[in-house]
Amino acid sequence: MVTIWCFRKKLSSNRIIHFWKQESLSNIPVEAFLRNNGPLALRRYSYSDIKKMTNFFTDKLGQGGYGGVYKGKLPDGSLVAVKVLKESRGNGEEFINEVASISRTSHVNIVTLMGFCFEGSKRGLIYEFMPNGSLDKFIYKQNLLRDDQRLEWEVLQNIAVEIARGLEYLHRGCNTRILHFDIKPHNILLDENLCPKISDFGLAKICPREESIISMLGARGTIGYIAPEVFCRNFGGVSHKSDVYSYGMMVLEMVGGRKNIDAEADQTSEIFFPHWIYKRLELEKELGHLGIMNETDRESARRMIIVSLWCIQTDPSNRPSMRRVIEMLEGTLESLQIPPKPFLSSPSRSPIDSASTTVRSLPNEDPGLSLFIGSEP
Repeated sequence: MVTIWCFRKKLSSNRIIHFWKQESLSNIPVEAFLRNNGPLALRRYSYSDIKKMTNFFTDKLGQGGYGGVYKGKLPDGSLVAVKVLKESRGNGEEFINEVASISRTSHVNIVTLMGFCFEGSKRGLIYEFMPNGSLDKFIYKQNLLRDDQRLEWEVLQNIAVEIARGLEYLHRGCNTRILHFDIKPHNILLDENLCPKISDFGLAKICPREESIISMLGARGTIGYIAPEVFCRNFGGVSHKSDVYSYGMMVLEMVGGRKNIDAEADQTSEIFFPHWIYKRLELEKELGHLGIMNETDRESARRMIIVSLWCIQTDPSNRPSMRRVIEMLEGTLESLQIPPKPFLSSPSRSPIDSASTTVRSLPNEDPGLSLFIGSEP
């Protein structure tokens, strides 16, 4: 195992490609942003409205580093999910990110933002209600109370395709390109028909469609899903291909029913799931997935694995676009080639529970970011 420590160089460019152009976000009040961007096609609610629609925050749906999500009801009876941001979130970067990015979208696989609240330090976002919650509740074995709760392979593949359609829309279908930077099962919500919708745009960046590479002052995303180039520029430029990497890691978890890093694995070679699954795919071994009932299921699983391994290639230029991902998932298994083994390898020590550790932002100069790369002996 070869371990390489990557030290991020100070970015020479003074220009950050973002929707508020040159100024530091800390100098831009939220009110100024709302005023300067003209009337949004969103309703603005007061904090008293938020309390009323959530019945004083009675039914909590979830909790994260950003704050809590509560079930609510609008005066017309429509159910909503109300995301209340912590008052300590400072200058409102994530609030502005979310309002600015998602208010520009309209797609069946993007969650609908119905309104917002900004009242002093009180900030909230009102979304359409998704009765089946997040994808992670349906794919991780430890979350399933019964084996029959696991989604069928046809459903899993359809979900993977629909998420890819949502990302393709963000990357190419909007007037401006939107990079999500936090694609993971927890941020994929399912409606009553198990139609997936991408949510949580707090880390998103908006850039001109013609820009292929963007500048960032620090890494962002969730450990375990962050593309190598987001941590260390030596791997290439940060672009929409960084979302492709996160998507690939997520699809691998959908197939395997486990997080991509398992600190409790019996063997070191099984700690990093992509390594383990690539070896078995290469040797054409039985992958041991739960719920494979027939050859059609087996083909679906193998197709999703091959596509996801292409998505997590270390070199961003070797990853497919989301449009190509859709074509691969909907094409024949025989047309797919097994990709090269990703250069990134398993950690040499037991990792933390990476899926719950979110990197919101890193300083411009970080002297000790580590990536574990290499190959097995």
